Amino acid sequence: MNGALDGVRIIDVSRVLAGPFCSMILGDLGADVIKIEHHESGDETRGWGPPFAQGESAYYLCANRNKQSMTLNLKSEKGKEIFRKLVSSGDIVVQNFKTGTLEKMGIGYEELKEFNPQLIMASITGFGLTGPYKDLPGYDYIIQAMSGLMSITGETDGSPMKVGVAIADILTGLYTCIGILSALHHREKTGEGQEIDISLMDCQVSSLVNVASNYLFNGITPERMGNQHPNIVPYQTFHASDGELVVAVGNDEQFRRFTYVLERPDLAEQEQFKRNENRLLNKEELIPIVEDLLKRKTKKEWKMLLDDAGIPNGPINTIAEMLEDPQIKARNMLVNMEHPTVENLRVTGSPLKLSKTPVTMRKHPPLYGEHTDSILAGMGYKPDEIIKFKQNKII
Repeated sequence: MNGALDGVRIIDVSRVLAGPFCSMILGDLGADVIKIEHHESGDETRGWGPPFAQGESAYYLCANRNKQSMTLNLKSEKGKEIFRKLVSSGDIVVQNFKTGTLEKMGIGYEELKEFNPQLIMASITGFGLTGPYKDLPGYDYIIQAMSGLMSITGETDGSPMKVGVAIADILTGLYTCIGILSALHHREKTGEGQEIDISLMDCQVSSLVNVASNYLFNGITPERMGNQHPNIVPYQTFHASDGELVVAVGNDEQFRRFTYVLERPDLAEQEQFKRNENRLLNKEELIPIVEDLLKRKTKKEWKMLLDDAGIPNGPINTIAEMLEDPQIKARNMLVNMEHPTVENLRVTGSPLKLSKTPVTMRKHPPLYGEHTDSILAGMGYKPDEIIKFKQNKII
């Protein structure tokens, strides 16, 4: 069965995470992805370890399945010629060079669309193609700091904290996918390609959602709240008798049911707790009561009781515990792949469950330059030409 993007060719000259994560998702959906890597060093994440498995870093393996790897010297004239030829038969270019880099090399969007007017180019940068910061490099950590995300992450009396994964990169990869799919739809109707200008900073600011909205409404600078919610109570971590769990009471009816589970239905009748807005104002009184009640049973006991009552809750799992969760297994979120050097390669699965065009794990994360020769041969280059490319450090 063909994927939803079967027949779409992506030339991916991005590296690290945001761009490769985006192109991997599109590859999962059936697109043909050619990953262009530096002819001497390759994607930086190949060296980001340990851990390594038979020379391949776990970091690289997490974002590069369903691709072919081709090395190419984009600073050489012959390398640019090969790149333009690839682009002329492709649909999408994904790139995350600093602003203006490809233009200086003569292979920016304006130049490339002369070879392929229907070309869609997704240009990922730290701060965007315009604005006073457009020429600055942007790494996920810097973006988490500058976007305000770190200022609202961490304990109230602690230091600002970054999120445990490179969340700005991941969000940017997802937003880039949305932009590319929208551009493909537009091209289907009009025949026009376009450039997508997308930045880590913009994506992270957009993801502040209700926290930014709160400030825009009341002008009060949001502060770190640890594991509490700025608008909903009770909605945080609590201690059971044997560890921590999260309870997320999303509305007044849920709170009423929650109090019955706690065997304190009187709490839902008290005026200061009856409605969420009042619970928010009086949380300093309510939270210690709930905390004390939850300490009377284990996490497993509360899980059963709260699930039966329809109260959103869950244990705080380690990564190992999460991967053993029966729900994760049932949803195929852990996938085994064959790999030429890595034994028992396991990767996280795709959250996209399409009924007619399911995602597929067709290709292992490629070895460095694994498909250079075959791609060039498919473009019409002869074996002796490919040998000369290697001798002249074109590939």
